[in-house]
Amino acid sequence: MLTADALTVEFGGQTLFSDVSFVINEKDRIALMGKNGAGKSTLLKILAGLREPSRGKISYPKETVIAYLPQHLLLEDKLTVFEETATAFSAINDMEKRIEAINLELSERTDYESDSYMQLIEEVSTLSEQFYSIEEINYDADIEKTLLGLGFKREDFQRKTTEFSGGWRMRIELAKILLRRPDVILLDEPTNHLDIESIQWLEDFLINSAKAVVVISHDRAFVDNITTRTIEVTMGRIYDYKANYSHYLELRKDRRAQQQKQFDEQQKMIAETREFIERFKGTYSKTLQVQSRVKMLEKLEILEVDEEDTSALRLKFPPSPRSGNYPVIAEGVGKSYGENTIFSNANFMIERGDKVAFVGKNGEGKSTMVKIMMQEMEHEGMLKLGHNVKIGYFAQNQASLLDENLTVFQTIDDVAEGDIRTKIKDLLGAFMFGGENSFKKVKVLSGGERTRLAMIKLLLEPVNLLILDEPTNHLDMRTKDILKQALQEFDGTLIVVSHDRDFLDGLASRVYEFGGGKVIPHLEDIYGFLQKKKMESLKEIER
Repeated sequence: MLTADALTVEFGGQTLFSDVSFVINEKDRIALMGKNGAGKSTLLKILAGLREPSRGKISYPKETVIAYLPQHLLLEDKLTVFEETATAFSAINDMEKRIEAINLELSERTDYESDSYMQLIEEVSTLSEQFYSIEEINYDADIEKTLLGLGFKREDFQRKTTEFSGGWRMRIELAKILLRRPDVILLDEPTNHLDIESIQWLEDFLINSAKAVVVISHDRAFVDNITTRTIEVTMGRIYDYKANYSHYLELRKDRRAQQQKQFDEQQKMIAETREFIERFKGTYSKTLQVQSRVKMLEKLEILEVDEEDTSALRLKFPPSPRSGNYPVIAEGVGKSYGENTIFSNANFMIERGDKVAFVGKNGEGKSTMVKIMMQEMEHEGMLKLGHNVKIGYFAQNQASLLDENLTVFQTIDDVAEGDIRTKIKDLLGAFMFGGENSFKKVKVLSGGERTRLAMIKLLLEPVNLLILDEPTNHLDMRTKDILKQALQEFDGTLIVVSHDRDFLDGLASRVYEFGGGKVIPHLEDIYGFLQKKKMESLKEIER
């Protein structure tokens, strides 16, 4: 369906990858993996036709439709959500209008033998064949179903797209891609702005309705659920595994062990050969053997062991001062904006040492409840913080609140107090900002680096209630694992707002569900909660 042939990308004297070839077949669902900076997003842009390789080419049949969802969108429009989504069908509408225009022209002309008349006949035949091969679509119903699946409400359909945040505009773009029913869907971090229900809907769509899919994602559960093949970009080349992400990790471990064994054997052979050359280089009877071994070493291709990302992030939260038995007590808590009730009459108690997750669709009040706890928002009812509660808060937009003109070192130096000031360099080193990296300006940092920098600020003073609002956006899988382990070892109370099921698994033992104007406590972990939700939705269908 789509062939990448000998792709090479070079810039600034550096080779990002070289001589990369692979084929994407129908029904392939591929995870594109590799550490940050390996060239994954660049490769996706080349597949999308948005970037040219230095050498090599992409080829596919003329009628192939390729759709691409970038990590960051720059939309500027005046349309409603429904109108913008309907532009997905603009190519089909244009085709229909062209067919009508040609048919009208043919009915009015009488020069039946002319070349231009025959060209019109040929064009209308080709267009009609394409148009009528497209299965009949009820456009309005399809748009509605897709928008509802991605979390929009009916009343949102006629709102201007400019009223929506970046995350919701990303969903509009995703809806347009899904409605075009492309042959190949290319997705760069599609789950960053989606809630759990929307991610599950997207998974179902990609598994059951999509043709070929290539995805870059740091959401392990999402990648494992939807992909059947993993292409790893590493050290300028690729490895292609017919396996999902978890199985690929095992195969990669075996591959590296094999490479290491072959490398060690070769190094041993080289050492023995050099020793022989040194020992007998002045001995006349061994001259031919010495010369032959020198030539053999000159021609020898040195084996490589694929790099492993060994930059270690060491993360440990300081010991917590003891708080009261119930750090958070909510009685009849509610929040409304005019006629719009976000939630009402929320009642819950969070015990000392609890690790809980706030989940639910976007816009149902998770971040609102966090802001109420932070006393940043007026509300109905009573929300009481327990005795000696010291809060560490990571806001959803924490990374974007950093001063872009400061360096990494200045950012931490400005807020550090007491003994920790003497250990700033050690702390930055532990977070992979060692050496020259500590003098980088915040404005040149990637999303993941900014999130790590914002996380350091949480470690500067001991707290006993950690509130994290979407802490894993932009973090790679390895850094997420390290953060998760540190939070599991944290001896205080934890409230985490997240849509990352793999991150919450084994971390949160209780789930608070926000939805339909209510806050409902569940005593299960995240997968127990999701199983229960699926059973409830099946009952709804049966009714």
